[in-house]
Amino acid sequence: MKGDMYLAWSSDEEILKRAEHGGAVTSLLKFALESKAVNGVLTIKARNGNRYDGIPTLITDPKEVVDTAGSLHCVSPNIARCVKEYLDGAFDMKLAVTCKPCDARAIIELAKRTQIEMGNLILFGLNCTGTLPSASAKKMFEEEFGIAPEDIVREDIEDGKLVVRLKDGTEREKDLAELEEKGYGRRENCRRCEINIPTMADVACGKWGVSDKKATFIEVCSDKGSDFIEKAIKASYIRVEKADGTAVDMRRKKDHQAVERAKMWQERDFTELKTLDADGRFDYWLGEFSQCIKCFGCRDACPICYCKDCTLEAGRGIVIGGEIPPDVMFPMIRIAHVMDSCVNCGQCQDACPMELPLSRLIFMLNRELAGIFKYEPGIEVSALPPLRTVTDEELSISGVELAF
Repeated sequence: MKGDMYLAWSSDEEILKRAEHGGAVTSLLKFALESKAVNGVLTIKARNGNRYDGIPTLITDPKEVVDTAGSLHCVSPNIARCVKEYLDGAFDMKLAVTCKPCDARAIIELAKRTQIEMGNLILFGLNCTGTLPSASAKKMFEEEFGIAPEDIVREDIEDGKLVVRLKDGTEREKDLAELEEKGYGRRENCRRCEINIPTMADVACGKWGVSDKKATFIEVCSDKGSDFIEKAIKASYIRVEKADGTAVDMRRKKDHQAVERAKMWQERDFTELKTLDADGRFDYWLGEFSQCIKCFGCRDACPICYCKDCTLEAGRGIVIGGEIPPDVMFPMIRIAHVMDSCVNCGQCQDACPMELPLSRLIFMLNRELAGIFKYEPGIEVSALPPLRTVTDEELSISGVELAF
């Protein structure tokens, strides 16, 4: 039932052999297809075996699921936008989707805007403390670890360290904070993220809470997830045992440590800006926006942007087309459209060729709004975005100021 927590293992020997932590997720995806619970599985697969080039993959043949076993930490595909744009929002097919917390939250926000049909999805959330940009990750492995990127078969973030395993079975590790001081490590938005366990999904899966056993810690987060897990157990696709208090406490402590590291990075990212007055902050962001080349990359990558007729397009009467850099209203309008529902996925900043700190600004504004409206994006489908709904209580507020 909802709230149950298990330690789980795959019952499939091949999956167990190729999996990193018990293979429970891979077996659940296989069961979803073979039981006809879904028409397809959307997950991530290394293209041509390159673990630095993971791509969203739609699988309909259960035999192919085993090829997606294991984690890819050096990629960050846009799963939510993939569901919306390329799978028609899952209105015409049932899908099992593997997703990081930000992916699951983006899917939920899109569902609120009737862009995705949640009733046709089963979300398999995967614990995440951050992904690494593939290009800088390869450079980091060469320069800081002194190893060839192609020799790595597995990487992980554990207790504040980046641990890599090589083909010869040996492991090397370095302090993650030290790496990130040098500009390596996780993507900027990932460093700030406090949501590591995707309890907004139907099932949350990860290694936290597992000690000496090669297993997957599973938390059932919805009635849909409960029904599915019960059927998978009954069909003998996974073997489980109840997670005891020690496992639950270990998982909670790991999450707490990750949250504290995120808060440290938030403080660091915004300390300098907080020392500026309103005019100083405005000048800072105006300087950043003056580098914009209006490529629309941020808009096109954002999973929350969904308007068919975009106000920012030339000829729509708001922004004059062709001018580079565009008027400051160009980025501000886009930010205003998404800042209440930003899930800190960082896709906008990843796509920006001028490397503008877009996710930093939107995160700051989103946290301001969250404090005012007590709204956390992508957690509950029934909770409507604050800038798209008005309550009687909000109508009585005399004014709201946002400091960016």
